[in-house]
Amino acid sequence: MIRIVLAEDHTLVRDGIRTLLGLVDDLALVGEAASGIAAVDVVVRTRPDVLLLDMRMPEGDGLFVVTELARRGALPATLILTTFDDDEAAIEVIRAGARGFLLKDVTLDRLVSAVRVLAAGQTLIQPALTARAAQKLGEAAAGRPATDAGAAGDAEPISPREREVLRLLAAGYSNREIARALFIAEGTVKNHVSNILTKLCVRDRTRAVLKAAERGLL
Repeated sequence: MIRIVLAEDHTLVRDGIRTLLGLVDDLALVGEAASGIAAVDVVVRTRPDVLLLDMRMPEGDGLFVVTELARRGALPATLILTTFDDDEAAIEVIRAGARGFLLKDVTLDRLVSAVRVLAAGQTLIQPALTARAAQKLGEAAAGRPATDAGAAGDAEPISPREREVLRLLAAGYSNREIARALFIAEGTVKNHVSNILTKLCVRDRTRAVLKAAERGLL
């Protein structure tokens, strides 16, 4: 059973998500919150497997909630529920420790799949939203000198195959699912992921996806 806390300040949206989650046998809603402060308290008290977190709430937004829970060592796998105009803010929350984000108009199947992906330790960043955020990040960074080692002129480039792997990582695929999608061995996928982390100078898959989005690689 995957234990979930839902933090959403709009009652109608919260009621709808609660109803949808109740239709799935392996998901259990163990807490709800309508503000940032309440979300922190509920998560600390219930210790869920997954936190479904609205970006904009009173008494502490999504960034506050993730930052505060991380500071307390109580941050669960967190999925940001966002609108199409919040993509840049969502990326900031992922940098703070969240594991992915989805648009609020997501279907039940997509939401359930995302919850299971995060509960299994994976990352999920909706590709369409990532592409839009990457474009904005690229525009913001235009003309600004690179500050990380991976952006150096002599850095080893990401190969076409590694880009394919990155896109699937952004969509929340596990190594096994990537192997099946690309018709390659799971061990080969692990090697590609390791190479990607090295080339992008990051330590985990989430940061790899973010760095790739910033560079327009997705």
